Amino acid sequence: MKTKLILLLSVLLVGAAVWLLVDRMEGEKPQVTIDRDLSALGASQTIQLTLTDRKSGLRRIWMAILKDGQEHVIYQKRFESAGFPDGGLTGEAELPVTIDTVKLGLKDGKALLRLSVWDYSWRKWGKGNQTYIEKEVLIDSQPPTVSLLSHAHNLNQGGAGLVIYRLSEECPQSGVLVGETFYKGYAGYSSDKAIHLAFFALTHEQGPGTHIELQARDVAGNLRQTGIPHHINKRTFRKDVLNIPDSFLERKMPEFLADMPDNASLPPVQQFLQVNSALRKANSEAIYAVTRTSEAQLFWKDTFLRLPNAANRARFADAREYRHNGKVIDHQFHMGIDLASLALSSIPAANAGKVVFAESLGIYGQTVIIDHGFGLFSLYGHCSSIDVAVGQMVARGETIGKTGTTGLAGGDHLHYGMLVSGTYVNPIEWWDAQWIENNIRTKLEAVPAS
Repeated sequence: MKTKLILLLSVLLVGAAVWLLVDRMEGEKPQVTIDRDLSALGASQTIQLTLTDRKSGLRRIWMAILKDGQEHVIYQKRFESAGFPDGGLTGEAELPVTIDTVKLGLKDGKALLRLSVWDYSWRKWGKGNQTYIEKEVLIDSQPPTVSLLSHAHNLNQGGAGLVIYRLSEECPQSGVLVGETFYKGYAGYSSDKAIHLAFFALTHEQGPGTHIELQARDVAGNLRQTGIPHHINKRTFRKDVLNIPDSFLERKMPEFLADMPDNASLPPVQQFLQVNSALRKANSEAIYAVTRTSEAQLFWKDTFLRLPNAANRARFADAREYRHNGKVIDHQFHMGIDLASLALSSIPAANAGKVVFAESLGIYGQTVIIDHGFGLFSLYGHCSSIDVAVGQMVARGETIGKTGTTGLAGGDHLHYGMLVSGTYVNPIEWWDAQWIENNIRTKLEAVPAS
């Protein structure tokens, strides 16, 4: 009996030892993820490292740069052990690591970036599994040079502008910062690929005193910021009162139940408020998503066309007050111009471009959006029918649909809008041949076109 017990204990001990050795001798290396490309390093950048080792746990990380035969340690850290024989306490770690090449005294040029991570495995005589990364990097501590080629920038509150500039090197990001909104610059207009165009915008609320600057960030992350000489003309926009009768609610609100099915149980006025706020916001976000990116090609020329023989029914940036039975129920801004002609009038494309949206869009009803290149778009809402498709190129004046009463329209008209990289601007500027000549064409003619 005693012999059998000893034998059983021996088997259990050997099994436990084998299991422990297999588990603690695992050969899986730690995983390393870096949140950005490190082919080039600027004056200073913070990268995010994600380290993972869920079997044995993380033991240690070490990071250095080898430059001109000298090794400079950037970062090192040791992780706590859970004690014998459990390995490490940390299975995953996210580490922000700042690489300041100026403080390290590194000269611009080629260098080697080295990174090692170890775990608490018993492999390699207790040193653990090691992940080693070595990468050639270019140290570039100097920001790019930006040369302004356009010098006069006379802007209107709620209007658009154009900056033309030259970069000294390739920059993955360059353009104009207006307040907190960035407007991307594009190469492609000029045969000189260093020359970029950036159409930018002032919202109807951005008047004199709005901060405007030109920015360029190179491959290494170095940022150049420079002011743009400009003048902003203050503009005052109308206030408008819209009375919402019960007949309008009874006629229109059922049309929006497909977009907002939860509205079915609400009174008509509450349905309207949901449509005029929540659905309007969702529609605006959809328009923003479509108009934030653009073709790097200038499709248009000449002034933008207006709906023929049409009267203005609402203007750009009207501050609307909505009333029901004499009571104020809502406030919104009208970000376009409403044009009314004969019912079911043919709608001409305001200028040449590429159709990027052609379907129903909530409060705007049947809607067409045309990309005119380099961030400039036109929008046509409340159409009764659409005669174009996404991806189609259209000519200036080509019929794209007919006016109607779809969406939140009380009568047959066209809601016409202009946008610059997602920001609504006053369409009147783009209908004005003199404004285009002074603010756009003279600048474009000063640079060599492709």
